[in-house]
Amino acid sequence: MKRVELIDVSKSYDKQVDVISNINVTIEPGEFFVLVGPSGCGKSTMLRMIAGLEEITGGTLKIGEKVANNLSPNKRDLSMVFQNYALYPHLTVQQNITFGLDVKRMKKDEQHKKAKEVAEMLGLTDYLDRKPRELSGGQRQRVALARAIVSETPICLMDEPLSNLDAKLRAHMRSEIRRIQKSLGITMIYVTHDQVEAMTMGDRIMILHEGKIQQIGKPIDIYNYPANPFVATFIGSPPMNLAKAEFHETDKQLIIGSEFKLNVPAEEIGKLPRTSMTIGVRPENLYPTTPETKEEDTFHVEVTNVEILGNETIFSFKLGKEEWMAKWGGQWHIDIGDSLPVHMEFESLSIFDEQSGELIKKTIDYGKYVSNKEVPS
Repeated sequence: MKRVELIDVSKSYDKQVDVISNINVTIEPGEFFVLVGPSGCGKSTMLRMIAGLEEITGGTLKIGEKVANNLSPNKRDLSMVFQNYALYPHLTVQQNITFGLDVKRMKKDEQHKKAKEVAEMLGLTDYLDRKPRELSGGQRQRVALARAIVSETPICLMDEPLSNLDAKLRAHMRSEIRRIQKSLGITMIYVTHDQVEAMTMGDRIMILHEGKIQQIGKPIDIYNYPANPFVATFIGSPPMNLAKAEFHETDKQLIIGSEFKLNVPAEEIGKLPRTSMTIGVRPENLYPTTPETKEEDTFHVEVTNVEILGNETIFSFKLGKEEWMAKWGGQWHIDIGDSLPVHMEFESLSIFDEQSGELIKKTIDYGKYVSNKEVPS
């Protein structure tokens, strides 16, 4: 296993505008590290720089203890899985898997042994004599993965490998790749634009936007404590609701979107800025009211859209110029045009500085824990 370290790494094609700027990150040995962000943010470019397929304009790339800036791709001791699989159509599955071993001049019987071991691990044993055109998309993806694994390199790079698969197969392959990475103990650097993939697969994730790091951390920490409004809306489905807010000194209330008022606990008043701020709340933290709900923490909304998903109900409503979403567990008989009472708590808010976007108030930790104690019979 090897560490990958990027120190002040940047990339420019015209030597004037950086498409990637000041990237500083250390990817630990055996870590599943995910680069995520919208199209054009620079995540694939960064992966290709690590692979040696793109020149590094500035900064230092270290693989293990070596500076790798000028190392050719074949000397970086890594493998790569591409979005389009990159299989040779005239070769069989087994020949595709062992192609890299053939280049290394490994003995044929050793190649066949390794190919069979990897094929068994990925459920490809029955397809070793087939050509790629005889395989489904998921099977082709497994062949590409097998080719990367059989090389036994300590680092594997993946560039949106599941984007061509249907939703059900993507979910299956996510768990398959994660399982294989853990069992082999390799360092995996995985690029995706799908935040669900990032949340479910990564030990840590890096969020990029316009070539700059927005946040690095464990998926659940980024979900709960986004560093800025961009991260807040990029991670989470549905995304975090955002709105402008101001603190009303006389009433000790937050005025949200110039419409809704929310009481501020006395101990929190001194922590709030006295200028305009951006507040955020996750859709699942907007609650239906109960007999115990305080009237001052309730506001009425007019429903503009409804999605009933069986295990949960998501509905939209207008808050000033913004469209907000609420997510309630279970099935609710809600129609467009209904007026609903919605309960919100100050503790559940994330508050961002209006100018810098910096998170200045975190939401509370909603995590639940499973007790290891035996339950009495």
